Amino acid sequence: MSAAIERGTLYVISAPSGAGKTSLVNALLERDSRLCVSVSHTTRQPRPGEQDGVNYHFVDRASFEDMIGNAAFLEHAEVFGNYYGTSQQWVEDTLATGRDVILEIDWQGAEQVRRLLPDCVSIFILPPSSQTLRERLVGRGQDSPEVIERRLHEAAVECSHAFEFDFVVVNDQFDEALADLLAIVRAQRLNIRLQKVRQEVLLESLVAGS
Repeated sequence: MSAAIERGTLYVISAPSGAGKTSLVNALLERDSRLCVSVSHTTRQPRPGEQDGVNYHFVDRASFEDMIGNAAFLEHAEVFGNYYGTSQQWVEDTLATGRDVILEIDWQGAEQVRRLLPDCVSIFILPPSSQTLRERLVGRGQDSPEVIERRLHEAAVECSHAFEFDFVVVNDQFDEALADLLAIVRAQRLNIRLQKVRQEVLLESLVAGS
């Protein structure tokens, strides 16, 4: 009898802009080949260096709203005047192959996903301080002072939802934060739901005494 394919784990990772989420996720992907990241759809314009289908699926507003009407998204939200959404079919198909999927989404999207897929693992990444967050946003050189102030205001709202998540990681020292994320992934792969599938034959033999 062929072994059952264990369903992958969905990791939902949220953070305020400037907390270092994308850099941490990229490093996590480099260190664990079983992880992959979902590429979201968005109506915002590409930033310099971004590629369609790699960083995001860039679509116009009408196309995005058609997808909403067809219930194509696991979650979607409007952030700073632009839509963002996650393809439900792609996530379900990928998890069914046994791969683990990371969603980088805001707290509102995470709330939607937790309702639909309560077995997901949610992680919130915090900056070490408001001042550090401001310095990181200014240092990126991507936004005007007005946009930075808006992002800082939004960050305060987002951080107020941090304790709704399963895990909270503070990104003060990058290597330590990355080690925390790797520890969460490793612990999840040892939980009883997955071990029942992975170690079924071993457990049966031990119980039988053979």
